[in-house]
Amino acid sequence: MTTILSLAPLRGLTDAIYRNTFARHFPGFDLAMAPFLTTFQGTRVKSARLDDLQPANNKDLPVVPQILSKDAAQFKVLAAMLTDLGYETVNWNLGCPYPMVANKGRGSGMLPHPDKIAAFLEQLLDLPCRLSIKTRIGRRSSAEIKELLPLFNAFPLAELIIHPRLGSQLYKGDVDLETFAYCLAHSTNPVSYNGDIRRPEDFQALQNRFPDVERWMIGRGALRDPFLPAKIKGMPLPADPAARIRAFHDELFRLYSRRLSGGGHLLGRMKAVWFYLAGSFSHGDKILKKIQKTKKIEAYNALITQLFQQET
Repeated sequence: MTTILSLAPLRGLTDAIYRNTFARHFPGFDLAMAPFLTTFQGTRVKSARLDDLQPANNKDLPVVPQILSKDAAQFKVLAAMLTDLGYETVNWNLGCPYPMVANKGRGSGMLPHPDKIAAFLEQLLDLPCRLSIKTRIGRRSSAEIKELLPLFNAFPLAELIIHPRLGSQLYKGDVDLETFAYCLAHSTNPVSYNGDIRRPEDFQALQNRFPDVERWMIGRGALRDPFLPAKIKGMPLPADPAARIRAFHDELFRLYSRRLSGGGHLLGRMKAVWFYLAGSFSHGDKILKKIQKTKKIEAYNALITQLFQQET
């Protein structure tokens, strides 16, 4: 069976610069999902809001746009704009677990309301593109997804991406593989698995349990170990992994220095990158602490040079 790997969206991090640079240095991902766009009132939008999804900015890795919304009419307006850019599929975010989103009835906050989800989907029957959904198994109870599956089955989804945690868990606790198995057995739409794939062994265990799943979404695990997609697919690894990570870092730094104004913004973005990338190193905790303490770009650059000199 073909294994299709997609990069999960992480808001504030996996933008077009990150996605494309990652793909140039680390093979294995087949596509990526962009961090969500929020809908807006009216029919006009500033073009800058769609810069990250302009086809010219996404040449190295195919991308699926994601929309966060509880208003179907506004969703359709934004989906039409994305279709005009050439996208054949858009994703509806029903999984965001953060209280600032869920408490407003968006993301996983919509999952306890099947009537609202049904009404939303009914208005999307004439959508000019295909629809996929990324969801949790519920906000507070896994019983929620069991009530929602018949609604999803009534709609011809391109894909149903399931992170088998509750929204209330955020990213804590264990994934609920029993509920995922139920969803897999009862969904008439293609199902993709997302959640806690940190090592090749994690993927292998999940693949052994769910041999019919061919689509897998990986987020934080790949940001910590960018060689993870290649390891899963049995692709050759570089003789000098640290040198490859250094090249990735340096290209990211160069591209972000052109995009972001001021050293503070650049340093903040690179610290966000290292929050995960430090996991690639045996003494990653110490590395991250040192990086987080830096306040000037000059000190940051000196520290990074020292780090990679120690790794080679």
